[in-house]
Amino acid sequence: MRSIWKGEVSFGLVNVPVKVYAATEDHDLHARQVDKKDGVRIRYKKVRDDNGEEVEFSDIAKAYESEEGEMVILTKDDLASLPVEQNHEIEVTEFVPADQVDPVAFDNAYFLEPASRSNRAYVLMREALQQTDRLAICTFTLRNRTRLCALRVYKDVLMLQTLLWPDEIRPAILEGLDKEAKVRPQEVKMAASLIETMAADFEPEKYEDDYQNQLKELIEAKAAGGEAFTVEEKDTSGDDGDDEVADLLAALRASVKDRGGKADDADDQDDDESDDDEDSGSAKKATSKKSGSSSAKKTPAKKTAAKKAPARKAAAKKSTAKKSTAKKSTSSKSDSGSSASSTSKKSA
Repeated sequence: MRSIWKGEVSFGLVNVPVKVYAATEDHDLHARQVDKKDGVRIRYKKVRDDNGEEVEFSDIAKAYESEEGEMVILTKDDLASLPVEQNHEIEVTEFVPADQVDPVAFDNAYFLEPASRSNRAYVLMREALQQTDRLAICTFTLRNRTRLCALRVYKDVLMLQTLLWPDEIRPAILEGLDKEAKVRPQEVKMAASLIETMAADFEPEKYEDDYQNQLKELIEAKAAGGEAFTVEEKDTSGDDGDDEVADLLAALRASVKDRGGKADDADDQDDDESDDDEDSGSAKKATSKKSGSSSAKKTPAKKTAAKKAPARKAAAKKSTAKKSTAKKSTSSKSDSGSSASSTSKKSA
């Protein structure tokens, strides 16, 4: 690889000399524009607006419009004279938690290589970033632009990731979300179950670029004078442009079952409940009325039971008193009988 920039990372009074390398590249097959009749290549020419004469690349400069509307021509030497172009420093302004930078802001990635004989400062910064789990927010100038970037650790290498400026990220104003549809709790629960059945660790190596693979196959087939693929005709007569699934819950349940999960967790809950807010409101009112009437019925029952309790206790006391009286009566009878028996024996 060839380095595209050389300078140093500075934070506090510490400077880390580095070389910058592009960390990514595209794997797309690149096409050339040709005349479709015979395949002769088409080339672009830089020509003058007034007479159509071709201009050499070395003679081309950039022109910018001033505030007064005047066109100002700037050469490469003019642009190289800018102070920011003279400053070969990646300045760390702050260290922020990694989860505070939204991935939508990430742009191009660059590897940083130690550019000094000793890589001690480089290793020190790498270890400190790993230990604190923070990103270093930096600014530096590369290719005629001041870049906002995040410095982080990637596989034991310091990586510089350029960030989009806030005004480069469009606001998400989408007409399709002006009025959000209502989803039922059962549908959300079943969707969560489907997500759990598809949960896995991310392994990017198992994915392939199908388009590029099929494009290579098509090129080889055409080069051999054959055809690689056939296009099947699609019936679009009944296509109204709306492929929304009519019954989301049924589709989710079928998807969970297809992946071997349990699809009855969110089943049979309030089958009579309607998707409309009015129906659900009516159901809630009906439930409220039922619960209110049942509690109203229970209250008198408790009072009646409370009234009967003293009567039961009084009856229990009377019953105990009767039993006690009966026992005493029986005891006195037996005593009188025994005394009569004793008297008859004496008289005899």
